[in-house]
Amino acid sequence: MFNKKTIITSLIVCFTILGISIPSHALFGSKFKSLKPDNGNLYLPIKDINDGKAHYFKVKSDNGIMVKFFTVKSQDGVIRAAIDACDVCYRSGKGYVQEGNFMVCTNCGRKFSTDRINEVKGGCNPAPLLRIIDKENLIISMKDINSNAWYCKFK
Repeated sequence: MFNKKTIITSLIVCFTILGISIPSHALFGSKFKSLKPDNGNLYLPIKDINDGKAHYFKVKSDNGIMVKFFTVKSQDGVIRAAIDACDVCYRSGKGYVQEGNFMVCTNCGRKFSTDRINEVKGGCNPAPLLRIIDKENLIISMKDINSNAWYCKFK
C-alpha cells in the first residue's frame, strides 16, 4: 500500500512542520569521522570545526583500540578537544552530546560547560586531550591519543 520512499518523505515533512530535527548520523550512519594520523599527529582544519558545534572523530590507537573524541569551539572562542568519555562513565561507551553551550554525558546526564573542557579533568568531566593550534589546524598528537585509549577500551 505505502512504499518506503513515501513513508520516509511523510516523516521528514512531519518533523519539519513540528520543528523536530533529526541528526544526520541517525539517517546516514555514524557521527564519528574516521581520521588517519600523519607523521604521528592528527590534523583537523580549523575552518571545519570552528562553528560552535561538537564535531566527533575516531582514530585507531597503536594498540588497536578505536579512540573516539570530539572538538568544540566554546563561547569564549577557544577550540577544545576531549575524549568522548570520562573517568566515571567510560565503561558505558555512551559519550557526550551537545546541548547549546554544554556537553551532556549520555550515561549519567551531567552537563559540562564547553568553556571548562580542557580546563577541568577527572570525575565525570570529558577527558581532555592536549592540542596545539597553528594558523590552519588543530593538532592532536597520537601519543596523547594512545595514552588515553583506555577510555575507549569498552566501546
